Amino acid sequence: MDFEWLKRIMPRGLYGRAALILFLPVVVVTIVVTVMFLQRHFEDVTRQMTVSMTREISLVATRIDEAEDAKAARISALREAGPLGLRLILPATEPARDWREYYDLSGRVVIEELHSRVPQVQGVDLSNHREVAVTLDSRFGQYQLIFPRVRVSASNPHQLLVLMIGTSLLMTAIATIFLRNQLRPIKRLARAAEEYGKGRIIPYRPGGANEIRSAGTAFLEMRGRIERQNEQRKQMLSGVSHDLRTPLTRLRLGLSMLSSDLPPDPEDIEALESDVAAMGTMVDAFLEYARDEAQDAPPAAEPALEFVRGIVADARRGGQAVELGEMQGEPEDRAIFRRDSLRRAVENLIGNAVRYGERAEVEAALGPGWFRISVEDDGPGIPADRRDEALKPFTRLVPARNQNRGEGVGLGLTIAADIARAHGGQLRLVDGKHLGGLRAEIVIPR
Repeated sequence: MDFEWLKRIMPRGLYGRAALILFLPVVVVTIVVTVMFLQRHFEDVTRQMTVSMTREISLVATRIDEAEDAKAARISALREAGPLGLRLILPATEPARDWREYYDLSGRVVIEELHSRVPQVQGVDLSNHREVAVTLDSRFGQYQLIFPRVRVSASNPHQLLVLMIGTSLLMTAIATIFLRNQLRPIKRLARAAEEYGKGRIIPYRPGGANEIRSAGTAFLEMRGRIERQNEQRKQMLSGVSHDLRTPLTRLRLGLSMLSSDLPPDPEDIEALESDVAAMGTMVDAFLEYARDEAQDAPPAAEPALEFVRGIVADARRGGQAVELGEMQGEPEDRAIFRRDSLRRAVENLIGNAVRYGERAEVEAALGPGWFRISVEDDGPGIPADRRDEALKPFTRLVPARNQNRGEGVGLGLTIAADIARAHGGQLRLVDGKHLGGLRAEIVIPR
């Protein structure tokens, strides 16, 4: 079936659709209850009350028909009508007619029942909402019996309908206020995302229901990661330009001192080649860092502890002084991560550990919802107040870390931290437990 026409008339906005979902059942229930109420109250109850009333009317009509003359009929009818609460008009002063208002639903039942159960009835006048005037025929002429309307239909039957409609309107107003409060956090989140898409950051705090809070928290974390990456890109560009300036200055100075008449000394050539190699190392590190994210494979469930054992084994074959420490968890347990990028992060941590210390130790642990890889060295460590600084690109804390195995470009910890954040985790730098140096821990969710 084609429901395109339904899609066209449906509200486009979230508020309109939520209001439709909320109010449509209320309207349907109100209509169903109203129809059932009309059927039960205005028909069944009215019919039962009218049937009871017809017995009293029939009694008076029988007394009149049995009388010998009009005077005796009047006396006999009054004797019966008085105790029954009926007012007698004999003879009738108005012509017989059936009359009711178009909205008087119970009046239709009253007229039908009186005509069907009392043969003498000629007309039922319901023009007076408080009284019922029944015109009957006899051999002495037409007469009227008048009695209160409440004896054949419930008094004030509209009160329940008014109460139902009033309650529905009140609940609708309350639901509207509640709905607006629930949709306001969504609008705030949408506005914050839209403004961020335009390059503007506005204050935003997650609020509303748990699901909306989760979405808001995820947005803030995503925005924070993007901002950190942008900041690191800026720092990288600044670091590259700063670090390249020194070898470029030396190259320029060395080239200016070369003479066209005399061949260059081997020492000068070696120095120039060293500067070129240093510049190549910096550029290669920068390019590797910039393209790491684009080359990552999608995350997959991998045997976690076996993955760590393979990294340590490869490092040992490469001649690095690294040992495998405690492994907590079942060998067959798995964790979800990007194998290539996480391997690169751990290898960077091992490289840093053996560069700034004599040996390194790698541990791994699997918890109910997390996977932790720890790399510890026996070097001098990093002071606690400078560990955040150490995670910035192109940062080399020479006073704290004696570079006895060569000089890096200051991207190892930065790459590891970025990879941990990309997995929804973090890189923590703490004091070593076993070797006494720096302990770097990558913790990611399973």
